Amino acid sequence: MGKLYVCAVDGSKAADRAAVCAVDLAKAAGAKLCFLNINIVPTRSRRTYFWDATLVEAAEIQSNRQLGAAAKVAKAAKFGNVDCVMASGSNVPDAIVAYAQKNKVDHLIVGTGTTNELARVFLGSVATAVVSHAPCPVNVVK
Repeated sequence: MGKLYVCAVDGSKAADRAAVCAVDLAKAAGAKLCFLNINIVPTRSRRTYFWDATLVEAAEIQSNRQLGAAAKVAKAAKFGNVDCVMASGSNVPDAIVAYAQKNKVDHLIVGTGTTNELARVFLGSVATAVVSHAPCPVNVVK
């Protein structure tokens, strides 16, 4: 089985830059690339049996749009060994790490928009949490 690289995308400019980097890295390594989008499911909602179909549909549309934009980056680079996957969770970094563990990911690529340490302390950072808990190497793209 070949190497698996995963790039988390969320529609942000940082994720767009990460997608470009991920394509380059996967191409150079001869790896399969998976673009991963996390749908956030609030903890409170997970305890109910009823979901608002409109909200679920809107989340899927947004995820498909974000994954489609990432797939276009790969297509423009003439890189075809790409999958697009949606996952869900109440915590984005935990969901990314869980996906990496479950699928035996060889390398993660994430973007960050955080520009200074103070902002990271007060706002938190998905990239920081992923780096801290990932079971594999992580590239953080600024």
